[in-house]
Amino acid sequence: MKKTVAAMLVLYAVTSVQAQNVQLFYDFGKDHKYITSTVEMFKPDKWGSTFFFIDMNYDADNAKTVSTAYWEIARALKLGSSKFSAHVEYNGGLGQYYSNPGYAGFSINNAWLAGLEYGINNADFTKGITFMTLYKYIKDKEDASFQLTTVWYLHMLNKKLSFTGFADFWKETNTYFGSTTETDFVFLTQPQIWYHFTPNISLGTEIDFNYNFSGVEGFIVNPMLGAKWTF
Repeated sequence: MKKTVAAMLVLYAVTSVQAQNVQLFYDFGKDHKYITSTVEMFKPDKWGSTFFFIDMNYDADNAKTVSTAYWEIARALKLGSSKFSAHVEYNGGLGQYYSNPGYAGFSINNAWLAGLEYGINNADFTKGITFMTLYKYIKDKEDASFQLTTVWYLHMLNKKLSFTGFADFWKETNTYFGSTTETDFVFLTQPQIWYHFTPNISLGTEIDFNYNFSGVEGFIVNPMLGAKWTF
């Protein structure tokens, strides 16, 4: 499962425009070598903004369909004229894998998050960063967890080149494949670099740095190449 980069959300929020895009990535990471598609939408309004994305992986052995489907939806509500916003969010998904002689399924535990976000941007909105402090409830796993999130963007060369990304750190107790040791924390960051050939077409790269994420214990790095169409 790939969790998408939502860093462009920050720029769209401060410039009050809508944005929808489709991304397609090829993952070169060890034991990966598969394609991930992402559909994103961001829509601001006078009260705040709504953002969601849907990721689909196509990596199951002999699969003729999607192997993993995952989505997140978040709502931000402005707190007066301050730089703070209230934040509520849902995460969840499901998947399948090959288990001779057929397929087995699994679910990604429902998670609900709520808290505050705080954004800082320069005068012309070519760079900025947002911090989120969130309570996190993971159904049947964590009744009182937390998540710390940072989202950033940096636009260069008259906004032809963009460096965007996010970093998440949260508490989630897991026992991973081939291990009996429990791990209590997860870290995930996915910096991206995009070159925008036109307002619609972008090519770029993403590098996933994961710790105790997606069924793998310890630290892994997955480089990707991608294309994006912005509507």
